[in-house]
Amino acid sequence: MSINGTGKDPGILKEEGNTLFKAGDMQGALCCYTKALKLSNSQAESAVLHRNRSACYLKLEDYTKAEADASKALDADPGDVKARFRRAQSVQKLGRLNEAFTDAQRCAQLEPTNKAFQELLRELGAQIQKKSVQLSSTDARVEQMFSLLLDPLAQPAERQKAAQNLVVLSREDAGAEQIFRNDGVKLIQKLLGSEQEEVVLSAVRTLVGLCTGHQSRTMAIVNELGMEQLCGVMGSGASSVSLAACHLLQVMFEALTEGMKRDIRGKEEAMLPEPSRELRSMLRHLLEMMPASSVSGSGRDSAINLLVKQVPRKNQRNPDNSLTLWVIDQGLKKILEVAGTVPELSEGPPLTDNSHMSCSVLLSKLYDDLKSDAERENFNKLCEEYVQQHFGRPGMESKLRAIQTVSVLLQGPSDVGNRTLEMSGMMDAVIALCASEDVCHQQVAVEALIHAAGKAKRASFITANGVALLKELYKKSDNDRIRVRALVGLCKLGSAGGTDFSMKQFAEGSTLKLAKQCRKWLCNESLPPTSRRWAIEGLAYLTFDADVKEDLVEDRSALLAMFQLAKSEDKTVLFAVGSTLVNCTNSYDVDKPDPQMVELAKYAKQHVPEEHPKDAPPFVEKRLMKLLEAGVVSALVCMVKQESPALTETCRECIARVFLALVDRQEDRGTVVAQGGGKALLPLVSESTDKGKTKAAQALAKITITSNPEIAFPGERIYEVVRPLVSLLTLDCTLLQNFEALMALTNLAGISERLRQKIIKEKAVPKVEGYMFEEHDLVRAAATECMCNLVLSTEVQKLYVATGNDRLKLLVLYSGEEDERLRKAAAGTLAMLTAEQPELCARIPGTTSHWMEIIQALLLSDTVELRHRGVVVTLNMMQACKNLAETLMESEVLEILSVLAKATEQSPVSRTAQHCLDKAMEYCIIKKPEGEGKEP
Repeated sequence: MSINGTGKDPGILKEEGNTLFKAGDMQGALCCYTKALKLSNSQAESAVLHRNRSACYLKLEDYTKAEADASKALDADPGDVKARFRRAQSVQKLGRLNEAFTDAQRCAQLEPTNKAFQELLRELGAQIQKKSVQLSSTDARVEQMFSLLLDPLAQPAERQKAAQNLVVLSREDAGAEQIFRNDGVKLIQKLLGSEQEEVVLSAVRTLVGLCTGHQSRTMAIVNELGMEQLCGVMGSGASSVSLAACHLLQVMFEALTEGMKRDIRGKEEAMLPEPSRELRSMLRHLLEMMPASSVSGSGRDSAINLLVKQVPRKNQRNPDNSLTLWVIDQGLKKILEVAGTVPELSEGPPLTDNSHMSCSVLLSKLYDDLKSDAERENFNKLCEEYVQQHFGRPGMESKLRAIQTVSVLLQGPSDVGNRTLEMSGMMDAVIALCASEDVCHQQVAVEALIHAAGKAKRASFITANGVALLKELYKKSDNDRIRVRALVGLCKLGSAGGTDFSMKQFAEGSTLKLAKQCRKWLCNESLPPTSRRWAIEGLAYLTFDADVKEDLVEDRSALLAMFQLAKSEDKTVLFAVGSTLVNCTNSYDVDKPDPQMVELAKYAKQHVPEEHPKDAPPFVEKRLMKLLEAGVVSALVCMVKQESPALTETCRECIARVFLALVDRQEDRGTVVAQGGGKALLPLVSESTDKGKTKAAQALAKITITSNPEIAFPGERIYEVVRPLVSLLTLDCTLLQNFEALMALTNLAGISERLRQKIIKEKAVPKVEGYMFEEHDLVRAAATECMCNLVLSTEVQKLYVATGNDRLKLLVLYSGEEDERLRKAAAGTLAMLTAEQPELCARIPGTTSHWMEIIQALLLSDTVELRHRGVVVTLNMMQACKNLAETLMESEVLEILSVLAKATEQSPVSRTAQHCLDKAMEYCIIKKPEGEGKEP
């Protein structure tokens, strides 16, 4: 017979499923019924299996599948009252109350005395009545709001209030349905044309309510309004309207792509068409917005943001990158139109300060989503053709457009940027234009030079040819816009040695002078924000030097100016601020060289990296304190909230690194949590680089260890902390990260059963068990402590009750180890298990021949906590089995308990020891002492 049941009789599988169902193992029962259905040839038998499987789905709260299986059972036997009852329960949960009432009514007719049927009928009757009242009142509210909004004589304030009420109503199930069914979409279409910004905003937000999680309504709205109008709203001048419309399109994308994957309102109402055609139509309209001069800068940024979020694959394991290939084929040239636009020139669409950076991110995302060399070569070819087309034309404007495009590519897919930079005459043109008398031409060329300097392939060439030119521009230019950019170029070249103190490019003191000028420009509010942002770019490079770090954290005005810019509308500053803070907090990765290899390198006269004396831990700690005092946490929290392509995964990694550095000292964690740091870390564990996710998870672990998790992560947020902590329990993470994750999970597991269930659901238990075998004492003890709290769950207790494993043996042996922390954890787990599962007590003697010595050692321990655990285990064993009690009383345990019970001060240990002796007397194993129970 096959072990997995594939060769079994369907009847046997059905009985196995019934047994598992009664035992509460729904997944196991589901598996048996599914296997039986595959093997069954009998229609009657299949009907029963469908009915039984429907019951499993009901328990698992998968109501759609529960309804489907119950319906299949009824197709075979319409008189199956159990299947009809289950279908009634399923459709009730799915919100189709009238259908549920019809099924429940039929059940009650077939079995009039069944109390469950009668109860369901009463419950459904009350729900239907409540919904009817709600709908009638909702109808009245919707009608009132529509009449106000359509009344040309109504006061603007009244119309605005009605529009806002419509938004609130659209977020309710009943309200959304009534708006939709009462021709609300046509009214909303009129509102979108209003000249009042608040009314347009309300209309867009109402559409968000109608579309959220509802595919059929979304399809209808897209078809009725048309993508052209929605994109037109997003391309309008008002940035708040543009952002709201961007959010609406995001919700529409999600409803179209994910709506069918989950239980959604209204999905039973419509035959849904294939959404891919509609999705491509939406994407086509977004691509057409790129070069359109009628679209506002903020609207274009929103369109780029949507493309960044929706086009590339979310998971690289998904082999289908057809959407990316389609966008490259249909729209890469349109995206490059934006990349090559120089705002100061007459040609080209309107841009914001963020547009070029957003373009770089989109191009980078598209390039990274390509799978083969042929796909990447095609991308390169299209970019080169575009750049060559403009660079080869006569006239300065075309050449500037080509250079600007190269700049954007260098900030995005840098390999592509490097290839375009190496095109014949490109670098010479950049160098020549740096000396132009036209400030606009100079600015484009200097920026291209700066971006090229960051690429290793070009840095040495530019160091040789560009430093003198940049110095000349910095010293002699009359325009601060040019000077600050030239300064950043010098900063970038001057930081080529990174944190290696012995590899400085410029003379002693030069970097400090450059940094001082950067700080001066940063604090100069009369300069435009873009120029001040370039000053932070300069500091991002110069803060590799520890002297610059020290000067910056001492300059409170510069710190406050930097944090203010981090919170501003200019999103392009985010990475520069993040990089500067990573440098100041030394939260970058440093590979410590092996001392023997260092000596060998010195002997061979090879270069050995040196650390700056001011990068030592005491200096770093002081810098962290200065940053906290200046308000770094609130700046980081604002940065995380930014909805912009500029907040890249690499940028998020920088923020996560800084947070981890800030919570390193236990005494600073409360400050970070109080200023919103705990909440800000949660999105960083899901949206960052792999390294960034790990850093954010470790920061969460540190906070969870020392802060009250229920205060640090209030409400439902506490459950979001579990998964990132479990993600640290892998061999890829360091032992410190493993240890901190185990400590944090121990805290969470001690709070509530719901949290323990969440930890179990995230498959943490086998990982915790694995770390109980770790060689490192602290990690092994932390894992055992975590298990001590997890065994409060019956599900984990069953693992120890199950036979054929050494789980109980490990606890008994660990209770006899020398490591006190491990002994406490193991003995505590043993005490809890033997109390909750008495049958385990009889199995303790079989775990090891030294079990009695281990119990005695616990009872004789100098540590009160170990003695207490020892007497509790002893009492549990004695209560569970008289034979065990006799074995214990025949040993030295009796004498030890007698001594413990006679302690002058009453304590939990002495009281529990006395309970052990009382139990022995109850079993008549020992006699009561003479005179006990008599009057004195």
